[in-house]
Amino acid sequence: MHELAMKGEVRTPAKRGRYDAGVLKYREMGYWQPDYVPKDTDVIALFRITPQPGVEPEEAAAAVAGESSTATWTVVWTDRLTACDLYRAKAYRVDPVPNTGAGTNTSPQFFAYIAYELDLFEEGSIANLTASIIGNVFGFKPLQALRLEDMRIPVAYVKTFQGPATGIVVERERLDKFGRPLLGATTKPKLGLSGRNYGRVVYEALKGGLDFVKDDENINSQPFMHWRDRYLFCMEAVNRASAATGEVKGHYLNVTAATMEDMYERAEFAKELGSAIIMIDLVIGYTAIQSMAKWARRNDMILHLHRAGHGTYTRQKNHGVSFRVIAKWMRLAGVDHIHAGTVVGKLEGDPAVIAGIYDTLREPLTAANLSHGLFFEQDWAGLRKVMPVASGGIHAGQMHQLLTYLGEDVVLQFGGGTIGHPEGIQAGAQANRVALEAMVQARNEGADIWNEGPEILDRAARWCTPLRAALETWRDITFNYTSTDTVDFVPTATAVG
Repeated sequence: MHELAMKGEVRTPAKRGRYDAGVLKYREMGYWQPDYVPKDTDVIALFRITPQPGVEPEEAAAAVAGESSTATWTVVWTDRLTACDLYRAKAYRVDPVPNTGAGTNTSPQFFAYIAYELDLFEEGSIANLTASIIGNVFGFKPLQALRLEDMRIPVAYVKTFQGPATGIVVERERLDKFGRPLLGATTKPKLGLSGRNYGRVVYEALKGGLDFVKDDENINSQPFMHWRDRYLFCMEAVNRASAATGEVKGHYLNVTAATMEDMYERAEFAKELGSAIIMIDLVIGYTAIQSMAKWARRNDMILHLHRAGHGTYTRQKNHGVSFRVIAKWMRLAGVDHIHAGTVVGKLEGDPAVIAGIYDTLREPLTAANLSHGLFFEQDWAGLRKVMPVASGGIHAGQMHQLLTYLGEDVVLQFGGGTIGHPEGIQAGAQANRVALEAMVQARNEGADIWNEGPEILDRAARWCTPLRAALETWRDITFNYTSTDTVDFVPTATAVG
């Protein structure tokens, strides 16, 4: 028996008084069960909890379990009208977070493991899953802060979701591009261009060697450029560039709009024009994302998701939702692409954290790896893979780092690093394409691209003037800031028998 129970400090549901009117501690209501063994069908959530002073970590964990499942602040007799022992979430383990609490400048934090019965969730619904797991509980007063660090989604639940509409393998087959990362760019400036000038940017970038150009998150249908004009000029650019190069090209047409009716209208028009891919923003919400994923699968369309707005709740270590969890939800929801960090560049990205996110998106079975922030093994049960997208302040001079960190199943998007090239947009695209192909060839021939990368780029730049100009312009540009979201992991020595 648990030590607290032996001291009589915990009343179990079997003891008299559990359903008497009044207020009980959450752990006395059955939400703290240290002896519970999670079932294969349980949804498991790993929360980082910062209790208010005087709140014991077990009580805080029990409160999170209760408020995210069946509990409220006082005893309710209607619990007895349900299979309450089954439907209660069970907090079963609490571990202190390394480098927090006494002797540090950080309040004590704890990793709390909570198991949820599968019947608590509607099949195939991210909206219902999130309403339960992150619904009310993040505003709970006994907690200073709360963060959802990771989740284990059981195979039985995974199989109720459609997953990515297209997936990495089929996307490569449709685009006829193999053995290297895909190259992209975001049209700049993202706001203010007319439809015709916007299309000119797209054409120049694609003709220069990129595979994709994309709308950015906030280009929808503003007074300076109606969405229909943008689609027409962009698809003219795609078709002309494809004809000029003999390659399959694409442009991510952002269909994000005020209503689902508007988004469906825009998606249908993109399909009529022959686009291979459309784009949505994370801010449209989980239900809209799943609706567009179903539309994309029915219409053989690649679906790109811009993670617009995620930093408002994923970036801070002590409160919010980690991007690892968002990546899992989006793979279930059915997107084909998602912006997932770069390590290098202007946007947040710790190498270990990014590795965990990329594994979550691309592996058929994601192994538990605490050094990458992955607390649970995740079997994806045949769901297709999501193509991660790396963008934000990257340039040709970082090609060896990008290929080493991110692998080849990734879209490398050089927005300013294409359109800001001193010799023009087409030259910027050519510089990126030559840098990538030189680096992939060197890697395939056995070169140590991490250490030899700058020399490989310099050799390629001897015969490629645009690459030489790109390196002269940006080689020394870096964004060396400390990541705010890093993994709290301390290796422990073990005895070897």
